[in-house]
Amino acid sequence: MSVVALSELLGASVRDASGAVRGRVRELAIAPQDHPTRIAYLIVHTAAGERVIAPDSLKSAGATVRASTDAADWERYTASDGLLLLKRRPALARACLIAGFASLWLLSTPVISDVLTGWVERYPPLDLKGAADAQAIVILGGGGQRAVAPEYGGPAAEPLLLERLSYGAYLANKTGLSVLVTGFSLEARAMHDSLQRNFGVEARWIDDQAYDTFQNARNSARLLQADGVHRIILVTRATHMGRSVEEFTSAGLEVFPAPAGMLGPRDFGVLRYIPNPDALLRSHAAIYEMVGEPVRIFLAASHLRRQ
Repeated sequence: MSVVALSELLGASVRDASGAVRGRVRELAIAPQDHPTRIAYLIVHTAAGERVIAPDSLKSAGATVRASTDAADWERYTASDGLLLLKRRPALARACLIAGFASLWLLSTPVISDVLTGWVERYPPLDLKGAADAQAIVILGGGGQRAVAPEYGGPAAEPLLLERLSYGAYLANKTGLSVLVTGFSLEARAMHDSLQRNFGVEARWIDDQAYDTFQNARNSARLLQADGVHRIILVTRATHMGRSVEEFTSAGLEVFPAPAGMLGPRDFGVLRYIPNPDALLRSHAAIYEMVGEPVRIFLAASHLRRQ
């Protein structure tokens, strides 16, 4: 069996069934959803435009590509999602590859993730003395949950969400305030059950119709204000607290921020420069908020979303 390098095919002349040269191979296309490496078709530049030749229409391939069909039968090429085009841009490809790996490396190092996290964390730890006027505790969803945790026989919060619930339960025991949990259906149920089962705290209000921070704030305000509650201790991840405070304030509530999972020493010495998945997750959370805040400002200014 002969072996043909893909680079050899690029730029090769293409002859149709009559033997006449009709164009040159411009690109090779693969369809990874069908097969990760098999060529889906050749894209040929002809005088009549871009045309497509399927592999089963080829007689031979090498310095010259010979097709078993006439050029008039070749289909017109239309760009399609799901196709990866192999182009002769090695310098650009190398630059993109290096940039991608470098970015992944940097974002995965604790020293970089800590810098990014520090940029988006706006609020210090909660001072309970300063929040003495609070009337309730609101815990925001986010961080994952399991519909059924075999060890518990029911819904359970994943570690990031459990961190918020743990801090919210701590504050509830310290202050004696009632708790509201807010998230979407399964998430809210997992929050309620985890609070009750793991910490002995019963949520007084459950909002299970919130799918983003805007809805967290809007729905919580409606539930709380109906019971005369206007001042809350707000519990969410420290990187998420900035947007959350803005949304809840816009919904008409006075907010005492209680950030969970705040930036603190995690790695020491050379470990701060060694990539790890936890650092990458923290970088992701920080960058998400950097993008999310301008979006929130735009939506608020344009009145596309109103509390």
